[in-house]
Amino acid sequence: MLHGLLWFPLLGVFLWLAWAGWNEYQKVEGYRVWAQQFDRSKYDIRSALGQTGDRLVWGVPSRKGLVDRQELTLPTVKTVQLRVDGQVVDLAKPPETGKTIVLELLTETAPAPTQIPFTEVAIAVEWAKSLQKP
Repeated sequence: MLHGLLWFPLLGVFLWLAWAGWNEYQKVEGYRVWAQQFDRSKYDIRSALGQTGDRLVWGVPSRKGLVDRQELTLPTVKTVQLRVDGQVVDLAKPPETGKTIVLELLTETAPAPTQIPFTEVAIAVEWAKSLQKP
């Protein structure tokens, strides 16, 4: 009986891991369905982002779909900047890593810049370069 009591917490850990995996699978499946309507899209734990033509849509992924969904059109964007740990980054020489990675879009209609979080600098640099006006 003592051995059974010792293994009981381990069973709880396995059940929690199974639930966490199912939860993440539901998020990814929701993103997959959502992303089919876009030409380009990205998904990470901080945000999901999609672009079709000059329309940009993003939000926070959850099991129920995108939460805090926001949208803008690219012609209203005046500047595109990448901030890593609060500092504006040169897209030609970005750092390899950072704790806080944010793509900032300053639009004609909003007084404050719109911020889209990323988990990887390389992906954020690709998006920043593609969103900048030629």
